[in-house]
Amino acid sequence: MYRRILVALENSPYDQAILRHIAPLARLCGAQLELVHVADGFAARYQEVLNLSDSAEIHGDREYLAQCKAGLAAQGLSVEAYLAGGEPAKELVAIARELDCDLIAMATHGHKGLADVVLGSVAEAVRHNTDIPVLLVRGSRSG
Repeated sequence: MYRRILVALENSPYDQAILRHIAPLARLCGAQLELVHVADGFAARYQEVLNLSDSAEIHGDREYLAQCKAGLAAQGLSVEAYLAGGEPAKELVAIARELDCDLIAMATHGHKGLADVVLGSVAEAVRHNTDIPVLLVRGSRSG
């Protein structure tokens, strides 16, 4: 059914919801997992252009991705991890296309109404800008 699944991670407790959900699906399908975190701070967006060294945030993001990758690999899953910089929705869609993913999986915060307008919704932007199926799982602050 699915052979390559992009899993969007934000380095927060919300990620646990999608990781718990996607591991059994990947196992069932024999799918490759592509973990992606998009750092969207100034240093992350312009790191290559300005030849900046890793900030503490970027270093932490790299460690977090490595931990997530190791945890899934220990479960016998095939997994790769990528750290990108830029606007999250745009980068996630581009990476999913580049890696030829057939599913994008991500956790949502569950904002409604005005909160979604004010805080924005990466999930909504991804959903509206790709023809790849998107699996959304409601996360929580407590993981």
